[in-house]
Amino acid sequence: MRRVNESVRQVLSEAIGQLKDPRIGFVTITGVDTSPDLRHARVYVSVLGAERKRVQTIDRLQAAHSLLQTQLARELRMKRTPQLAFEYDPSVERGVRMTKLIDELAPDDSE
Repeated sequence: MRRVNESVRQVLSEAIGQLKDPRIGFVTITGVDTSPDLRHARVYVSVLGAERKRVQTIDRLQAAHSLLQTQLARELRMKRTPQLAFEYDPSVERGVRMTKLIDELAPDDSE
């Protein structure tokens, strides 16, 4: 399943980059979780920008899911093409926040 998830992630990353919708912000696919029967795939995305931009981007990705599924079926020859569901992954944002906090607490070595 790890190989399937990674293959789906790679194909979707390329396909999302080719979408022409200007309402889709800067998207990074952080992970994919495909069900064992290959019927469903939960796609975790990180979106750069404010809350409104994140919501709008996920809505637009959900609206474009049929195009993305078609691309997935074309690229990967699997028994079934999973139904895609996009979810926001806050882990990247949390990591950036933690790095800032650590930098604020760490003593400055330049002195």
